[in-house]
Amino acid sequence: MNDREVAEYLLANPEFFAEHAEMLATIRLANPHGKAAVSLQERQMEMLRDKNKLLERRLAELLRYGHENDSIASKFNRWTTRVMAERDPYALPRTIATGLRDIFDVPQAALRVWDVAEPYAQADFARHVGEEVRIFANSLTSPYCGANTGFEAAQWLAPAVTPVPDDGAPAAPESAHATESIALLALRDPEGKEEAPTFGLLVMGSADARRFHDGMATDFLTQIGALASAALSRLLPR
Repeated sequence: MNDREVAEYLLANPEFFAEHAEMLATIRLANPHGKAAVSLQERQMEMLRDKNKLLERRLAELLRYGHENDSIASKFNRWTTRVMAERDPYALPRTIATGLRDIFDVPQAALRVWDVAEPYAQADFARHVGEEVRIFANSLTSPYCGANTGFEAAQWLAPAVTPVPDDGAPAAPESAHATESIALLALRDPEGKEEAPTFGLLVMGSADARRFHDGMATDFLTQIGALASAALSRLLPR
């Protein structure tokens, strides 16, 4: 019998080792963790221990992801409540941006809205944006996350403030080039399709190049963009 035939026989006859239990203790296998041989039973136990360790690591990882998602969901609810409670349309864009900074610990956040209703045309959030920004915003079907390669929208971000030094000297703002990673969320009619023209762009930035990276999940960012779009739609002509 060759190896395959032996394996097939044992699979087809699982009672074999039950009828010949003494063989389990006499069969000796090489120990992967040393030179000494171990019995088949010991080898099986070792394999089970390794499998259990792997499962424990996976479970710990799933629990960590679960805790992280719970934390983000709690922050999202707090941010949503703050946005919905804002009654002043003029203050709404600032409330959205400051809420992202305060609640989500985003170092930098800003937004611009275009084609707004006449009463808001002179507001800071309605300042002129280049045609390239509008074209780029229209091309976004999902949030962009990645390195700041010189996006015009990055210029809207106020410089982040560094921590206060131990000597008590005033904190100094970081230089403009400190925005290393960035997230860009297109603002669209909440009742329209993904292909609907945008009316604004929400931008978040960080000096940490790993804060917004191209491999990160964007589910919560998509929800943030949708809620911000719904709230800011009140600034558009009716």
